[in-house]
This record gives sequence, C-alpha cells and structure tokens, in this order.
Amino acid sequence: MYYNNSFWGMDLIWWFAWFIMLTWIFAVRYNIPGQRNKKDGPLDLLLKRFASGEIGKEEYHERKKIIETEMIKAT
Repeated sequence: MYYNNSFWGMDLIWWFAWFIMLTWIFAVRYNIPGQRNKKDGPLDLLLKRFASGEIGKEEYHERKKIIETEMIKAT
C-alpha cells in the first residue's frame, strides 16, 4: 500500500503526537521522587537550620533580616 501523506511510515499527526509527548516528558517540571529539585535558596536553608535546632530564634531573625536586605539590594 502506498500513502501520499506518510513520513517514514507514520502520518504527520503521529509525528506531532510523539513530539508533544516527548516535550511533555522532558520539559515539563513536576516533582517525582528521586528527581533533582531546584536548589534551596538562602532563606530556605536558614529555615531548615532553625527548624532542626542548629540556631536559635534571635539568630534566625537577625540572619533573616540580613538576607532579606541583601535580596532587596540585588533587585
């Protein structure tokens, strides 16, 4: 059988469907276990240290204020 609209054995719509599926798999960001996640920012790291008890409340608030002022200056 000969098809006028075939591209290497698949119709153009199937190439488009494969392109959409592969783009979705590799380009869309979603959380799955074991996937590399974005790096934590300085405030996230500070909050983790405070939650784990490494630093106290006063030190947390002092460092948070410093980080926030630096972030405002950077923007």
